[in-house]
Amino acid sequence: MKLTAPVHVLKGKAKALKRSQSLTMTEALDQIARAEGFSSWSLLQPKVKAFTPKTTEELLDYLHPGDLLLIGARPGLGKTTMALQLLLQAIKQGRQCFFFSLEYSKKALIEKLTALDQQFELNQPLLALDISDEISADYIINQTKERVTEGSLIAVDYLQLLDQNRNKPPLQQQIEDLKSYARAKKCILVFISQIDRRFDEGERAIPTIKDVRLPNPLDMNLFNKSVFVKSGQIYI
Repeated sequence: MKLTAPVHVLKGKAKALKRSQSLTMTEALDQIARAEGFSSWSLLQPKVKAFTPKTTEELLDYLHPGDLLLIGARPGLGKTTMALQLLLQAIKQGRQCFFFSLEYSKKALIEKLTALDQQFELNQPLLALDISDEISADYIINQTKERVTEGSLIAVDYLQLLDQNRNKPPLQQQIEDLKSYARAKKCILVFISQIDRRFDEGERAIPTIKDVRLPNPLDMNLFNKSVFVKSGQIYI
């Protein structure tokens, strides 16, 4: 399923249509839905909610304002690449994006971005790269609150490093704060995550949320969506 724009953008178009053509909101939404190939908005919504992406290119359509997505994989299997691909897709839709990394240098991130998109602009105004050692929930909120808009993507690389420094709040508190922030600002939080090395010794082919490496306690139900990467494939 491929819409011409994210659902929150389509709703914005419906509101503008309502004002310009003196329609009811239901009439405006139905008109937008018909342009997307559905006979009514009530038929479009269930399709969107039931949609399961099969490729990285489809993953952005799976995300909605307020979501917390966890991207998990063992080392070297493409979880950071997937997060950067998401940001590049979102930028092409005109969305403001942020990438906070406690793992990579800015030079390494730029090399990855240019390898993924040869048209990538080094001074892309819609993407902020931040590699500060101070990265935490409070830091992310303070650095984005003036620029984040509905549908913006904020990626964090990576989950297990957020409270590695003992002067930062516990991981549980940080993710709770970021979840509240995502809901309030209607943005999307993407967390790159390590998978416990014990997974390699098991019999299952694909990791699950239970295989996420947790050096410190965290309620994994805080993430309402998750995707796992293995052999270049994504698994929901």
